[in-house]
Amino acid sequence: MKVKSRVQIRKSDKIKLLKELSSTFGDVVDTFADRKFETATADEVPIVIIEGDVLLFKIGDTYFPTVKGVLQLGLRKNIVVVDAGAVRFVVNGADVMCPGIVSADDDIETGDPVIIVEETHSKPLAIGTAMIPGARMQASSGKAIKSVHYVGDKLWNLDI
Repeated sequence: MKVKSRVQIRKSDKIKLLKELSSTFGDVVDTFADRKFETATADEVPIVIIEGDVLLFKIGDTYFPTVKGVLQLGLRKNIVVVDAGAVRFVVNGADVMCPGIVSADDDIETGDPVIIVEETHSKPLAIGTAMIPGARMQASSGKAIKSVHYVGDKLWNLDI
């Protein structure tokens, strides 16, 4: 992936972005409000660079954290925990199936960005979009999450 058109975000746009992220992922986003934000494009994917690291990306009108962003920003909301059997599929970009889900935040709504973590160490594995509400994710069959970014993909390996 090549990064193009890197531009610093205006203060008003930064405040708007922080409000949007805060509504999805909680007040933890306030901890990085004083950092330098830049926007860029990497192979047609809009990204947000915070202090030199790609921590957010945009799909449609929704901002998602990168897996590295989850680690650096300490996001702990909209979490879905998968069992050990699902890990190898998730890290290869597969959508998350209901039988592999151990727990999910009940306040997740259909279409929300979610953070997929593994059960043993709670390490983030992937980012996705909820296909069903969080309260219904521990079902015996069906897809629960559409994967949009995972450890080892092009966005993970992006060097700026």
